[in-house]
Amino acid sequence: MRENLIAALREERQVFSGILGFEQTVIPDLERAILSRHHILLLGLRGQAKTRIARTLTALLDEWIPVLEGVELPEDPLQPITREAMALIEEKGELAPVGWLHRNERYVEKLATPDVSIADLIGDVDPIKAASMKLSYADERVIHYGLVPRAHRGVFVINELPDLQPRIQVALFNILQEGDIQIRGFHKRLQLDVAFLFTANPEDYTHRGSIITPLKDRIDAQILTHYPPDTATSQAITLQEARLSDDQSARVTIGPLVLEVLDQIAFEARESAFIDPKSGVSARLNISAYELLASTVERRTLLHREEQGEARFTDLWGVIPAITGKVELVYEGEQEGMQAVAHHLMDMAFKTVFLRYFPHPDKKTSQDDKDPYGVVLTWFSAGNTLTMTPDMAESAHVRTLESVPGLKKLAAARMATPHHQLTGMELILHGLAAFHKISKIVDGPGIRFRDELAGALDDIDMDGDDGDQ
Repeated sequence: MRENLIAALREERQVFSGILGFEQTVIPDLERAILSRHHILLLGLRGQAKTRIARTLTALLDEWIPVLEGVELPEDPLQPITREAMALIEEKGELAPVGWLHRNERYVEKLATPDVSIADLIGDVDPIKAASMKLSYADERVIHYGLVPRAHRGVFVINELPDLQPRIQVALFNILQEGDIQIRGFHKRLQLDVAFLFTANPEDYTHRGSIITPLKDRIDAQILTHYPPDTATSQAITLQEARLSDDQSARVTIGPLVLEVLDQIAFEARESAFIDPKSGVSARLNISAYELLASTVERRTLLHREEQGEARFTDLWGVIPAITGKVELVYEGEQEGMQAVAHHLMDMAFKTVFLRYFPHPDKKTSQDDKDPYGVVLTWFSAGNTLTMTPDMAESAHVRTLESVPGLKKLAAARMATPHHQLTGMELILHGLAAFHKISKIVDGPGIRFRDELAGALDDIDMDGDDGDQ
């Protein structure tokens, strides 16, 4: 791995393909650890590409290596380590059968669970093998090798290391420090050549277990992962990882403005007082939300027998299941309710993205400046209401937005193309609602925009009616 990494660095060839957002942080740390021949612990919250990184390590292995055939472990014909392999070479010499092993077969991954045993990882005596081969339990050939020996000359990964029971973690001491193992009842030491990579979530240290100190001391490099640093990187990850069928991709278009708000939801969640920061907000939230958004658009096109459809902001209400299933609430969030928190996160995302394209509705550069939203707000203050639904046909959607005076002109001043202008018109409405210039009422599948004061008066009337009853 070290030699192949050196060659890749000299050739400026990318090794960790598909890993985005770590170019200046995690990947340099990984490269330094590999050059040092270190065993590695990736420590980070869920959805930070830890397993993805581990699986890319096979790219640093030689594509093919020679192995002895007829033995249990993938042993080097020139450096056998088991008695069985040594006997085979002694018997057949240069005629010993040799095969070739691809690098993809030199990767072993194990999810740490409380039921993992030392026999699973290291090995044990196999009574069935002893009986079938009529061997004594003192014969080395009765050993059944575990996952670690079978990863000889390869990469071995343990995911969620803190979930491994402490007494099982002890079994890894020798292999990490001295590079050998001992199997119960046998004093034979196997000099294994294994690159270890472990993953762990900081949350696990208090919820499910911990990495015992002697084991952590033997892991040479601990590398901290993180979430995407900006929305551009987050969007690239979402587009890379989202699984859409070919016909779905051909039928559905998700514009950059909608995608920007969609990915901003995760950033707002990571800063929200309603979300547990120790649990984190996985990048899988964005990916699942993107897939649901595409399906929401696809469903609408099927209902209206349209050939193609473009995502709207009202379609984002179809991604709420992806939000509610991916976040852990603190006490305040539980009091609000999962649905209310999801709506709050979307409103915050609308507010953030809105300010990137349109002026702040509460700020003017001078007293003489004309309110850019004045025509729109006047229309709503006259008692007009605008209702939109995700299932609204494209033509009806356009007519509804264009019915608001001044909205199209305001969007056209900031957006270049007609498609962006239509999405911009919708963003203005959500942005004004986020700043409480107009009210937004989510009523089942529909969204109603109306004057903020009218909405407040209606709420007062409803409270008064309840009191009379």
